[in-house]
Amino acid sequence: MAFVAANPAMAGKREIARHFGITGGARIYLKRLLREMADDGLLEKRQKKLARPGDLPPVLVVHVSARDADGELLAEPASWDAEEHGAPPKILVVPDRKRSETRAPGLGDRLLIRLSSDDPGAEATRAGRVVKLLERQAASVLGILRQSGPRTFLEPIDRRQKEMDIDTSDLKDAVDGDLVSVAIARSGRYGAPRGRIDKRIGAMHSEMAVSEIALHTHGIPHSFPDRVIEAAESARAATLKGREDWRKLPLITIDPADAKDHDDAVHAEPDTDPANPDGHVATVAIADVAYYVRPGEPLDREAHLRGNSVYFPDRVIPMLPEALSNGLCSLKEGEDRPAMAVRMVFDAKGNKLRHSFHRVMMRSAVKLSYQQAQAAIDGSSSDVSQAVLEDILKPLWAAYDCLKRGRQAREPLDLDLPERKIRLKSDGTVEDVYTPERLDAHKLIEEFMIQANVAAAETLEKAGVPLLYRVHDASSPEKLEALKEFLSTLGVRLAASGGLRPAAFNTILHKVEGTPEAELVNQVILRSQAQAEYSPENIGHFGLNLRRYAHFTSPIRRYADLIVHRGLIRALKIGDDGLPDGMEAKLEAIGADVSTAERRAMLAERDTVDRLIALWLADQVGARFTGRISGVVKSGLFVRLDDTGADGFVPASTIGDDYYHYDESSHSMSGRTTGETFALGDRVEVRLVEAAPYAGALRFELLSEGHYHKRKSARERTISRNRKHARGGGAGRAGKTGGPPKGRRK
Repeated sequence: MAFVAANPAMAGKREIARHFGITGGARIYLKRLLREMADDGLLEKRQKKLARPGDLPPVLVVHVSARDADGELLAEPASWDAEEHGAPPKILVVPDRKRSETRAPGLGDRLLIRLSSDDPGAEATRAGRVVKLLERQAASVLGILRQSGPRTFLEPIDRRQKEMDIDTSDLKDAVDGDLVSVAIARSGRYGAPRGRIDKRIGAMHSEMAVSEIALHTHGIPHSFPDRVIEAAESARAATLKGREDWRKLPLITIDPADAKDHDDAVHAEPDTDPANPDGHVATVAIADVAYYVRPGEPLDREAHLRGNSVYFPDRVIPMLPEALSNGLCSLKEGEDRPAMAVRMVFDAKGNKLRHSFHRVMMRSAVKLSYQQAQAAIDGSSSDVSQAVLEDILKPLWAAYDCLKRGRQAREPLDLDLPERKIRLKSDGTVEDVYTPERLDAHKLIEEFMIQANVAAAETLEKAGVPLLYRVHDASSPEKLEALKEFLSTLGVRLAASGGLRPAAFNTILHKVEGTPEAELVNQVILRSQAQAEYSPENIGHFGLNLRRYAHFTSPIRRYADLIVHRGLIRALKIGDDGLPDGMEAKLEAIGADVSTAERRAMLAERDTVDRLIALWLADQVGARFTGRISGVVKSGLFVRLDDTGADGFVPASTIGDDYYHYDESSHSMSGRTTGETFALGDRVEVRLVEAAPYAGALRFELLSEGHYHKRKSARERTISRNRKHARGGGAGRAGKTGGPPKGRRK
């Protein structure tokens, strides 16, 4: 344990054996010992290295949060599970004197650091040297304009910030209650800071305002610097020079109906090789972003900073300026576009026999939505899709049927988690929340992209060119144990953890398919999984059950894919814009950057959906809803509504007149006197007590009665009758909550 703590970056089985002089057959016992320590929660596996739970990785992203008594910067990990590991550790920020930064790091900045042996001082536990300044402190503050008598001030969205007096000389037409962006003009040690409005965003009820809150809260860059816009707008279309001419191949794009950029096109046909009966040739062409975005140039630096595009209900915050993302890089119908293409040959069982990559000039034959393509296959095609049904769509579906056989044999994790979508009105407010149908057209594109990603990883690995893998580790022993405990309450058994594969989870999912517990079991299994990330070290992809996997198919919206494209250009010697020499040493940091950006985008997107639904339900306070208990904690119950998928909280103090005890092993709360029990997965009826749109939080009052493990006594029946009467009135119990909840982040 001491060796692992002292060597967080190199504590693998091989290094441990070498350090302790363990050789020969004794390595078997070492392997067994390490596995037992992992099962006991003493160690956890991070890629191929071992670490103690709660230990920091050698390279990590931090947020500068304070200064110590000597004025030195202190930071906290950007990603930290406080519930599992307690308060985040303080890290002393040590500037790297060898690096030439235009400005030293400051409070509020996000940094990439490498842990070091420097003295952390009295107020920190570790020290870390700055590898890169990722984001500077926001120069503006987002909040609600308030006008009270003679005073005009800002009520910040971030409750950690103070109110700010506003310069009234130019309010930008903002009125009381509007969401505004304010530039800080003066801030002293004493008294309120002062600012001036630099942008009126609009009334708080619109999606634009809600997504702006998410952008500021999570520090997502959303305005391109002038030099980046100029670089994008001055770009010139690629020519045929150095490319294969594939413009006559009828590649097509299949995307969401409202898609603004098209970065992938597909084609398939039967294999004419007699040695491969009933085989298929599948082709995937991806926008050649690497041609326009060169390493080290302004477009590249900005794309690296953003990491990926962020998608909100009514708009996209793109990784690349619109001149590229929706212009020269988008595979538009009937227009010549440069692409990186992979041609893959599959046998009748869906096994990939071989593949080859090509740098091409293509021309999309037609643009279809998922619904149009599916309707054509189902026999109700439009004029557009009917024209390509026989020659293009039917061969695509035939190839997909073939690929499905390979997927079924591989047995990836088969979770069924419908995604809620928000439909907006023309004024940006919510019209309704719905779950779109999952079509075969979606699955076809998904499987084609997976196979293209596998081919990219295989090619780069074979060529010895460094790359960013998309990796997904197996579940930790702690999460598996918690999952086993939950499943046991449903009478379902999970196989032993040793050698656990996705098929073991699929067996459980098939058992509960079609039952009332199916959605909940899918959600709990998802929570038990590790988080996928980007890394130059390959540990495979557990969820997809693949030994090697890399993201290649979306370079318009993911920086990791652009790195893979550059690697292919270098490996195949098909251009001078490939991965530069010396990138090997930088890939670990890039992987950390883009993994953090991905998590940041996901949180922003979820927060926006939660806030919009809270806004939508704000005028339905007092209404009744049905749902299911989706979480149980000491302080109360989380309930997910059936119709919207919205999550809300029932404080434990409002459940009833009894004292309710939390049982972690059974994920339930039980009344000490009555034995009334509410457990994870129970169906309940609730009343909406409060909606807090800024926090995206809902507070419910529980109307349903729980279940009992014993016959109720006369006293218990009296308590139950009183509670039912109170629930019918709806007023007696709501007053015990003590204020609105903080809300739940999924």
